Amino acid sequence: MKRVVVTGMAGVTALGTSWPEILAGLRARKNVTRRIADWERYTDLGTKLAAPVENFEPPEHWTRKQLRGMGRVSQLAVRATEMALERAGLLGNPMLKSGRVGVACGSCIGSTPDIKDFAVMLLSGSSPGLSANSYVRMMPHTAAANIGIFFGLKGRIIPTSSACTSGSQAIGYAYESIKHGQQSVMIAGGAEELCPSEAIAFDMLYATSRKNDSPSGTPRPYDRDRDGLVVGEGSGVLILEELEHARERGATIHAEVTGFATNSDGVHATKPEEETMRVVMELALHDAGVAPEAIGYVNGHGTATEHGDIAESRATAALFGNRTPMSTQKSYLGHTLGACGALESWFSIEMMNLGWFAPTINLENLDPRCGNLDYIVGEGRAIDTEHVVSNNFAFGGVNTSLVFSRWRQGAA
Repeated sequence: MKRVVVTGMAGVTALGTSWPEILAGLRARKNVTRRIADWERYTDLGTKLAAPVENFEPPEHWTRKQLRGMGRVSQLAVRATEMALERAGLLGNPMLKSGRVGVACGSCIGSTPDIKDFAVMLLSGSSPGLSANSYVRMMPHTAAANIGIFFGLKGRIIPTSSACTSGSQAIGYAYESIKHGQQSVMIAGGAEELCPSEAIAFDMLYATSRKNDSPSGTPRPYDRDRDGLVVGEGSGVLILEELEHARERGATIHAEVTGFATNSDGVHATKPEEETMRVVMELALHDAGVAPEAIGYVNGHGTATEHGDIAESRATAALFGNRTPMSTQKSYLGHTLGACGALESWFSIEMMNLGWFAPTINLENLDPRCGNLDYIVGEGRAIDTEHVVSNNFAFGGVNTSLVFSRWRQGAA
């Protein structure tokens, strides 16, 4: 089996597009939730809250031809990829087109303005907004396909449209592609563009926050006073590389991907199952060859929904006990859906290398029904650890767990 390392990481978030910007936001306990004025017109939408990426524009060097088939979700994904490749020292490298480089990337759905244009056709019989590129922008695999086209990739394309596990499944499947010798490099991540259709999907399940007049006080993961999630947007991408390939070209290695697992509840589409959540973490640790007590930090899914918080935290506590610190960045950025698994993986690696882990903000009164865990609150915590875990759980009963291990220069 091949060893898989991370040589590039980047993203587009509401806290910024560079790790120093994001770290400053985490240290400042900055919540980016705000009330969306345009959503007032949706009378059946209870939540008016979201965490958008402000002022994002495609780079000036992107051509009109390149942009034709990209909706906002693809633009976010491609931009994150561009920055991650640059950090990895691979941007513009001819080997991108060699067939040895592939992509795994996902989002919940494609670009929703184009979906609306198709809906207009179905409802009215006319199609004034449709064009030859409308389907390319709205298709479920638009992010992965556009990354492949933009960078001329000839390797495998793995679309992961699995709701909130899209990003983490992409990283896991990319890891397995390299581990089993199918590819030398994989671009892996997820993206999501903000749309009220996604907010109302959770709203109809009574799973969104209605604290419309106090945006900074929500979401509140694991807190007894939580009232639901806040939808966010963004993108995150990791560049995964076979170890010897990275060494041969003198790449900087940020971490090693040592474990991955995914499974399904097989019970209910929206009600999580504590047992299979615990099992997916056990499987990831087994894949990594790491004992639970060796994990120094767990990046929780932390949606701030009642069923999700309770099931996830109890499953985590059943495996790790209260000795392993845990927090979630959704308390800052909201739930970025298809992007969250990739963003949280990126943050987990950066925090592991820094030796400081951000707290869960707005966690003031722990829900007594949640698991007995070491929840990081306050100003964050200095932790020296060799291994971290990042977990995500999605509609459809999809569960993922990733293990990242610290890379030391000169390591065997």
